[in-house]
Amino acid sequence: MRDVTEATATEAVVGKLAGCENARLKQVMTSFVRHLHAFVREIEPTQAEWFTAIKFLTDTGHMCDDKRQEFILLSDTLGVSTLVELINNRKSPGMTETSVLGPFWVEGAPHLPLGASIVKDGTAADLLVHGRVHDAEGRPIAAAVLDVWQTAPNGMYDVQDPNQPAMNLRGKFTTGSDGRFDFQTIMPTPYPIPHDGPVGALLTATGRHPWRPAHLHFIISAPGYRLLTTALYFEGDPYVDSDAVFGVKSDLVVRPSPRSDAAGSEVRYDFGLERAE
Repeated sequence: MRDVTEATATEAVVGKLAGCENARLKQVMTSFVRHLHAFVREIEPTQAEWFTAIKFLTDTGHMCDDKRQEFILLSDTLGVSTLVELINNRKSPGMTETSVLGPFWVEGAPHLPLGASIVKDGTAADLLVHGRVHDAEGRPIAAAVLDVWQTAPNGMYDVQDPNQPAMNLRGKFTTGSDGRFDFQTIMPTPYPIPHDGPVGALLTATGRHPWRPAHLHFIISAPGYRLLTTALYFEGDPYVDSDAVFGVKSDLVVRPSPRSDAAGSEVRYDFGLERAE
């Protein structure tokens, strides 16, 4: 490895991977090195610029804790999360589109009976969400579990806001034998992703906004079917066509309608699950 030059640096590093016994790791690292070196050759960073990049990644790591994952935000805002999600969830016609998980899903949401409210802070629920879960042939899927979460009207999830009760606006619901589900909640609102850290600084520097359109998150699971991570978005939202994390798909955009009992609005949506391979 003596006398590495600009022309030979990439092959020198790739050659070091010859002894890697994990074939997938070797493939990944070989590709990573080649693309990273090509990127450096293309932009020809100064040493000061490269140190700035390293400091940015260091600062991103320092922002991570058990309630915030700045690297997920970085992946989201660069469109990488969406690209990985699309590659791993190529869907059959008629099946529900996926959407980004985001950094604020947490384990342990309470199991609630169908029709229950996920609002725990005393606010009156004014949105009914209902529909069914079905397979590729339109047959109902019984005992499918819908893990649901969203932000409060202040644009914050419960884990971000010490003034919200634990597990506020979170819940799990299990479909009946007819595949149907329903629950009560409040209309979500647009909100900015956390932008007080390095990812926010990068958005500002590149002339981008940090806003996400209003949405309801879902993780839907059922034995024998592929896990579905998705979200419902709302027509007319000011950010539905400029989502900071590229999560919106037209098939996931809904328009609430007035409820027949005049108690608020309702959204009807049917989720299609793919059979597990």
